Amino acid sequence: MASFMLGLTILALLIWVGMLLFWGQFWRADQRLDTESMISLATWPTVAVVIPARNEADLIGVAVRSHLTQTYPGSLSVVLVDDQSTDGTAAAAKEAAGAINQRDRLTVLPGAALPPGWTGKLWAMEQGYRYLAALPTPPDYVLFTDADIEHDVASLRQLVTKAEGDRLDLVSLMVQLRCESVWERLLIPAFIFFFQLLYPFPWVNNPKKQTAAAAGGCALIRFSALQRIEGLQAIRKALIDDCALGAAVKANGPIWLGLSTTIHSLRPYPNLQSIWNMIARSAYTQLNYSPWLLIGTVLGMLLVYLVAPLGVVLGLAWGDPALALTGMAGWLLMALAYWPTLKLYGGNPLLALALPLIALLYTLMTLDSARRHWAGQGGAWKGRVYSDIS
Repeated sequence: MASFMLGLTILALLIWVGMLLFWGQFWRADQRLDTESMISLATWPTVAVVIPARNEADLIGVAVRSHLTQTYPGSLSVVLVDDQSTDGTAAAAKEAAGAINQRDRLTVLPGAALPPGWTGKLWAMEQGYRYLAALPTPPDYVLFTDADIEHDVASLRQLVTKAEGDRLDLVSLMVQLRCESVWERLLIPAFIFFFQLLYPFPWVNNPKKQTAAAAGGCALIRFSALQRIEGLQAIRKALIDDCALGAAVKANGPIWLGLSTTIHSLRPYPNLQSIWNMIARSAYTQLNYSPWLLIGTVLGMLLVYLVAPLGVVLGLAWGDPALALTGMAGWLLMALAYWPTLKLYGGNPLLALALPLIALLYTLMTLDSARRHWAGQGGAWKGRVYSDIS
């Protein structure tokens, strides 16, 4: 038994060595906009911000105001697609724009009924795209963002500068999620870490690599690139819409994905249940609803994250120094990989050692996501359930 456990612990250690050295340097969390070397453009492109919103009255005012107070030198307009809200979202947005005398730059589109085969957010985004495409002069860029995102006043200028300077079709930023409650501080940085593990940002940003992703909270896309993929039609069924959009755009042109510390999500996750629901909503979708991928993922998570600390415990209990030291080496490599992302969120360094426990919770959330799908409750969001879009 001891030799079998030692073999598993050595395997887990080798996996972490391999990921640190060969898996796209995902753990560095160093893909950021270089704000100090921004170029000054002779002509600034026109930009339209499209915000899909459904029952976001509490947050939409802050989001809209953050766009209408941008220092962007070019033409900027905001299109809010009100996805059949019942809480006064549209009125709150208009009030926020009026309070800073920017009502003329805000267009509120009443969302049409959700047609079969579409997810709600993508249908709202599509309506924004169709509105812009029908204008006599469509914008040069569209910034798709969420109704709970507050942008720094210089964010749009930085995004456009990056797109123009590097001739990119898509520039996307993983916004900084709220990290205030105990559960947010424990689990939210790991969400970003796991996302980078699934989609190593340096590979996403390498035109020679097939890896593609985007972050839905902040995605600036060249309008001509959006036209090439015929708007959101091709990805209309996607629950993980941001990564689907990134893949569709990268098939035709270069994209870039990074991390932000100046663009913030206002969405609170005050307790374990709220974070659990956020993950369980789409985790099984990430596995393409495959029971075999689910089994493989669970076994992989146990091997990669739990074997090392278990090796430490058993090595000490059995008086087996080789097992304990091998487990400790794997555990420390795991913490080392997690530290840059944890540091980005101002986390306590000791929390890096808690990654095995955090991974166990995420594994349970994934299992619950599968259970919800099998029970016909998968993909529930804003009063809609997307258990099987066809």
